[in-house]
Amino acid sequence: MSNQSVAFDNFGNRMGSILKKNVPFLILVFLVILFSFIAPNFMTFGNLRTMIRQVSFAGISAVGLMFVMISGGIDLSIGSQIVFSNVLLAIMMVEWKLPPAVAIPLILLVGTGLGAINGFLCIKLNIHPLIITLGTSAIFKGVGYIINRSRNIMGFPDSFRWFGQGYVWGIPVPVIVMIIVALIGAFILTKTYFGRQIFALGGNEEAARLAGVNIKRMKVLLFMICGFVSSITTVLLLSRVFAGQTITGQGLEFDCLTAALLGGVSFKGGEGNVFGLMVGMLIIGVLNNAMQLATFPDFSQTVVKGSVLLIAVAFDVYQKNRKAKETVAKVAG
Repeated sequence: MSNQSVAFDNFGNRMGSILKKNVPFLILVFLVILFSFIAPNFMTFGNLRTMIRQVSFAGISAVGLMFVMISGGIDLSIGSQIVFSNVLLAIMMVEWKLPPAVAIPLILLVGTGLGAINGFLCIKLNIHPLIITLGTSAIFKGVGYIINRSRNIMGFPDSFRWFGQGYVWGIPVPVIVMIIVALIGAFILTKTYFGRQIFALGGNEEAARLAGVNIKRMKVLLFMICGFVSSITTVLLLSRVFAGQTITGQGLEFDCLTAALLGGVSFKGGEGNVFGLMVGMLIIGVLNNAMQLATFPDFSQTVVKGSVLLIAVAFDVYQKNRKAKETVAKVAG
């Protein structure tokens, strides 16, 4: 092969790599421009601030889910954890008369415990996390319905309203929390030995074990992180809605999973970054917000979001298969 052909191939590979990394951002820019014409009110300051606040709740939980996904796992119980924790937190403050300063740390512990249950079941039953968390999702949601008893639990201290409805220098508190959680997540994944272990676990579990990574402990810990982060979302959502009800949090895992896949977090593990995740979350937010402004029927919105999820999964599988073929070709060559 001539030097010119080699140089052309290398250039093509570099351009393909750059394009792949920037595809989510390009999609986001395209959607913003498109919906600016379709929905004239979309680009107003008030609407953009509302949209970012809306995505911040799922964005926080998505960071926790990303930790699990990079390690090669999945957690489909996020929404149900929030359903249960949301009702329990409401009961703590209204019926048990606990002040927010006591109830909030307790619910953070509860959320961490729910994540620990998922991790413990995964390592003890040795079943794929998708099946485990699908089962625990039904359990958590069912318990939430039982203790809620078909009622709206209201009567929280007015000070609790700040967490979901307050502002700091004009920025909604949930957005600030999302930024803080995202920055901490990015630091852990990129700057710590623990972060490198997460990627190693998702890239090749057996190789990670041989390198000295405690696989079982890591899996439980990652699910605990996911549960803890989702319990933060619980506090913010309850404060935003200001009523303990079982509808809060349902289906949140769908947006988290779609955003993660759109942002480059691999379904098979070993890949992902917080910036891509946040871009994916903004894509979901733009779709949700703009379709509402454009008065798309609810069922049409569901179809669009489901299609986006399938496209994201298909693209992820395609990239994984292409890399595997390239690796085999290099070894054979």
